[in-house]
Formats: sequence, structure tokens, C-alpha cells
Amino acid sequence: MLFAKRPPAARLAPPEGMGIDDVRTEQSICTGEKTIGFYDRRTRQLVGSQLVRSERDIADFYRAYGWEPPAGGVREAGPGR
Repeated sequence: MLFAKRPPAARLAPPEGMGIDDVRTEQSICTGEKTIGFYDRRTRQLVGSQLVRSERDIADFYRAYGWEPPAGGVREAGPGR
């Protein structure tokens, strides 16, 4: 068929032992570049991070894993958070 309906995109799997509560953003103090990913409390780094240019990028990140973006926003990564 020429105009067949596309199958739904496959959902990504979060890193082992991580879930929606581990999603955080970080922003560079030098360039202001913002990233989103899964915060590893042991290493204090984002795992599987992606560049964020707009709020839509954040929503797309959540939807790629089959989740709805939180209404209150995403928490910032950092010590003690």
C-alpha cells in the first residue's frame, strides 16, 4: 500500500534500575546548554542525556519512554537532589 499507516514507534527502555523519578535536567554554567537524562546518584551524572532546546524536547524525552511529562516540571540534577 502506498499510504499505509505507520506502526507506533518502539518505546525506549530506561537504564537498569532507573525510572521516571530519576529524570533530571542539568544546565551548563559556561554555555547555558541544557540536557535531560537519568540522574545516577552514585556517580552524580546524567545517564543517557539528550540536548534540550525547548519544552517540547522535554516532553518528547518522556514520551519516548512511554511516560507523560510532569505538570510541575523536571527537577534539576545536583548534589542532594
